Amino acid sequence: MTDERPEKPLPELRASDADRERVVERLRDAVAEGRIDMEEFEERLEAAYKSKTYAELEPITSDLPAPGGHPMPLAAAPPAPAQAADGSWASRIGGGGIPASASAAVAVMSSFQRKGTWTVPPRLDAVAFWGSGDLDLREANFAEREVVINCIAIMGGIQITVPPGVEVDVRGFGFMGAFDQRDTPGPVGPGAPRVVVTGLAFWGGVEVKVKPPKSPKSPKRPKSLGDGPNLRKEL
Repeated sequence: MTDERPEKPLPELRASDADRERVVERLRDAVAEGRIDMEEFEERLEAAYKSKTYAELEPITSDLPAPGGHPMPLAAAPPAPAQAADGSWASRIGGGGIPASASAAVAVMSSFQRKGTWTVPPRLDAVAFWGSGDLDLREANFAEREVVINCIAIMGGIQITVPPGVEVDVRGFGFMGAFDQRDTPGPVGPGAPRVVVTGLAFWGGVEVKVKPPKSPKSPKRPKSLGDGPNLRKEL
């Protein structure tokens, strides 16, 4: 008797967070491509996050071609981080792996926010359906030299704030909506990251703003005993 094993994972095997996130990423692309509507996207999105095995996960995208028209590989390897560039941004580009849960931000009749010190993954899918999203990159680190923020704004809005000197490339499509970049980041700094903003805005909007990082607040000077206006005199 021969021991033959199938090339693809066995259906009864447990799916990982990375497997689920790859399926969710394909669903978001399918919305932007017009292959599925928002209602079907929400149904499949819920099913993807509830899936525990490959048998439950694989049918969710079985009728969707991968980009380029080829069948979607379920267990594709994630891209390796790019080499950090020399320059003032070197300490903020590259680093360890990003948790799968950090590669998506979803607001359905709610809101999401990413600000302060956080790591922008190589691709971040941001979805606002009757909701809002705020992505502040001014103090963020970047997993790679170039990151892609794919925005789906359906009757909602997403705001992206970048610091001066970052290269920004806005490619999104607005249908009764808009991708708006009012400010220019100015000259690209040495080794600065490149942020590509793409996706779809339908009855919604995606706005890219340029603001300098917040200056740290100086600590308040504690009051001395002589500062009080109602001190009792010593007898």
